[in-house]
Amino acid sequence: MRVVTIDEAADFAGVRANIRKVAQALAQPARGEALVRDMDGRLARARGAWGGDSVLYLTPSGVTAGPGTLVDATLAAAGLTNAETRPGYQTVSLEGLALDPPKRVVLGFFDSFQAAGDAWGPGRHRVLKRVARERAVASLPGATLSCPFWGAAEAAEILAAAAPSRGSR
Repeated sequence: MRVVTIDEAADFAGVRANIRKVAQALAQPARGEALVRDMDGRLARARGAWGGDSVLYLTPSGVTAGPGTLVDATLAAAGLTNAETRPGYQTVSLEGLALDPPKRVVLGFFDSFQAAGDAWGPGRHRVLKRVARERAVASLPGATLSCPFWGAAEAAEILAAAAPSRGSR
């Protein structure tokens, strides 16, 4: 059995490279290219929907994602500006959320009982719950975020669909 290892993808160029790598290993380059075209179509439909509005990505475990992550690329694909400026994955300060809550948050993995069900985790804290309830503009399914794959383009489409019309901002 041949094992193919995909790379971590911090952007959609990396996702495209992974799709092509696996398609080549499976001797299915045409199917891989079809998947790339589908992903690129989703990204084109999502492009610019939010017009640069700022948002903080937030998980039930109190983690956010900054530059250099596929989450950051997904936010940008829908026209959002990531409020997290520290690179990589970071822990959100509950104190910061309480004292200076972001105007908008995008939730990730809140659909997963396992991730949201930690009795001691930040997701159970009233501050995080309040911010999630009052400031969420979209909730992305964990299935679109869990791996560096084309599902992130679906997440961008979900974000674009949640964008307010230009006149209502």
